[in-house]
Amino acid sequence: MKMNTKKLVLNSVLLGIGLVLHQIEPAIFGVKPDMTLIMLFTVMILNKDSYKTCLACGIVVGIFSAITTSFPGGQVPNVIDKFITTNLIFVMMMFMYKLPFMKKLSQKNQDLVVSNILMIIGTAISGFVFLTSAQILVGLPGNMNLTILYASVVLPAIVINLIVGIVVFKIIHVTMKRVSFQN
Repeated sequence: MKMNTKKLVLNSVLLGIGLVLHQIEPAIFGVKPDMTLIMLFTVMILNKDSYKTCLACGIVVGIFSAITTSFPGGQVPNVIDKFITTNLIFVMMMFMYKLPFMKKLSQKNQDLVVSNILMIIGTAISGFVFLTSAQILVGLPGNMNLTILYASVVLPAIVINLIVGIVVFKIIHVTMKRVSFQN
């Protein structure tokens, strides 16, 4: 499938914004809530017809997260996490768009529903995969257990990603409408 230049530039800009957000956000117990996920899920929704694009963006986001991580030894777990999360979320996204009630909604509302669900479930999956792979590969900081870190870092990250994701989705939708962006 041929990707048009506008979409390629939009994907790049969104991933770049995700990198900046991830770089400037504060760490909680040495772990940053992953704002790059917001942009990854947004790019995935915009490119729902291209698994290759979604996977490539997932790998790029994994590298971005690895570069900006504050988690000790979190580079490899970030790449593993984004690869697994991208694949699981892509399958879930395809399933969600085929649900009967979704066909009754406009494209914008379908994307909004899917976006909100992906922000919640995707952040939960990503956090679990990251912490589990970090525990296996490098150990968790301060000998904390997985449950405590999940509850103290991932659950707040889910709320943050949902709120910021809703705002980002609306901004992108309005911007795309105003510049006559064609998919």
